[in-house]
This record gives sequence, structure tokens and C-alpha cells, in this order.
Amino acid sequence: MSICCRILQEKEKTGQLFQDNLTTHLEGKHLKRKKPLISEHLASLSVQYGIYPAELFQALVKARENKKTKCQNLTVEYRGSVDGEAIFLIKKEDNVVVQFRVDEETLLRKDIVFENWLDTDKVRKQIARLYPSEPVSSRIENLRPGMKKINLEAKVLQIEEPRMVHTQFGSNALLANAFVEDETGKIRLCLWDQQVHAVSVGDFIQITNASVSTFKGEKQLRLGKTGTLTVKQGDDSKTSSADENKAKNTICA
Repeated sequence: MSICCRILQEKEKTGQLFQDNLTTHLEGKHLKRKKPLISEHLASLSVQYGIYPAELFQALVKARENKKTKCQNLTVEYRGSVDGEAIFLIKKEDNVVVQFRVDEETLLRKDIVFENWLDTDKVRKQIARLYPSEPVSSRIENLRPGMKKINLEAKVLQIEEPRMVHTQFGSNALLANAFVEDETGKIRLCLWDQQVHAVSVGDFIQITNASVSTFKGEKQLRLGKTGTLTVKQGDDSKTSSADENKAKNTICA
């Protein structure tokens, strides 16, 4: 065999060895599947079962201490710890919903912003699958964080003192938080600018094309850009369309 052939063979062997090592390296490290985050688990369960992420998280903490706890229609069981991770099993009645691990340190955190867990592409896609895209009539007890295009009728129970807030766009807007109810429950409703003076305590209102979000673990209705609020007064009614353009991303408090 000529020297040139032997050199080519050595190069091919070396190249194949490098490729094998590279493949092993990639499969062993860089291509290792990323472990799902606790926020993904709880956000998904929150949307599916209508439970706040904060409530689910606190159920994990309680189950870690007491072995088992209830969270609305779910049961959370602590199954032990391995390598600094607590193992939890979540069941609905006798059916297993999911089992996953959580870092013990995570269970001690006090600075988690649970609202951010719902603001991901994955959760938004899940919401789109679970809830229809067309406006639907609903009752307060059936409202879930992330739902959009909601229509409902309710009575105004309370309106907090209006206050001026500074928006991220550098302008000011008038904000008041109201609480409304139907026969199934009550919920916070954010009122902006002219909406603040359009309703009074005791009014029966028709809310159209609203969305449901959360703030500090509490559900709230927002009219957004396209929602409307109609006050029913006998045969007369007055309608207030949403005016949140300048306060679009300001959080109700």
C-alpha cells in the first residue's frame, strides 16, 4: 500500500473517531432533554383545573409538611425526597394527574411572581385549545385565568375610591377597582377613565368581550381594547367602551 493511501486511511480513522466523540459528547450533554420547570407544571394545571398557581404552590408546601393536602378538587401527596428534590403526586379522585419533582430550595422561596407563570407561549396555546375563540356567555364561577372574549351579566357590589396612576407610556389614567357578582360568585372588575363614572353600586351591568387575568392570586376581569360595559337601567341603558390604550399594561391594584 502506498504512503498516500495509508495517510488517507489514517485521516479517515481520525475523522471518524472525532465524529464519534462529538456525537457522544452531544448526546451526553448538549442534546440532553431539558427537565420541565415547576412553573410549567403548575401553570398547566392551573389552566386545566381553574386553580391559581399560587394556591397550587402553597399546596405543595403544605403537602411537604403534612404528607398530603387537598387543593380544591385535587389531592397533593408528598412521596419523599431524592437528591434534594421533593417528589409530589397529584390526583383527582382516584386518578393520577401528574407526578413531578421540585427542588427543596424552591419550596422555601417567598419571591415568586406567580402571574408570570401564566404569561408564556405554552400556556397561551393551552388556553386557546381549552377555550373557544368566539365570544361566549359565562358565569363567574366558570371563569379561568387566561380566558378571553367573555360575556356575562352581573351586579355592582362595590367600587373602590378612584385614583390616578402613571402608565408606562408616560401618561396618567384614572383607575378604580370594582367588585361585581352574579348568582355563582363575585370577581374584581378594572375600570378605567370614563368607565369609572359610568357605573354605580347596585347597577346591573352587561360585560362583553372581556378577558380574565390574575393579580396577587386573585382573578380579575379586564375589558381591554375591545370590551364594553353596558349599565342596564330599566328600558334605558348606557354603554361604556374600553379606553385602556394608554394604560394597556398597567396592573390593577
